[in-house]
Amino acid sequence: MSNYQWPCLITWLTLVLLMVLSLNVGRARGRYNVHAPATTGDPVFERYYRVQMNTLESALVFLPALWLGSWYWSPLWSSVSGLVWLAGRVWYAQAYVHDPKSRSGGFGLSATALFVLLIAAAVGWVRSFALG
Repeated sequence: MSNYQWPCLITWLTLVLLMVLSLNVGRARGRYNVHAPATTGDPVFERYYRVQMNTLESALVFLPALWLGSWYWSPLWSSVSGLVWLAGRVWYAQAYVHDPKSRSGGFGLSATALFVLLIAAAVGWVRSFALG
């Protein structure tokens, strides 16, 4: 197995997470009678929708950071950071739907993992650039 199998797995798990969150929004549309293209209505539906959108927005930064970190830092440690990001996003999703005020723990965990990836990728790139 190559070193890049781990970031591939994290990428795949991220796609699964995004798909599950999308399906949750679809189910919530039916359950709370919010017909497309509406994105407002029942407050619980809106929570499902915001979880999906917030995670999608975060994934847009996370996935390139994962791969840059894998390339310039370490595929293994980038993947560990990716697992932490995923765990944080799952925690965030569950907490936000239950009570939006309780979402900060999951958000903080995923934001910390993303910050680690961004810093590691940047430092690794600068080092590789400086060393030629």
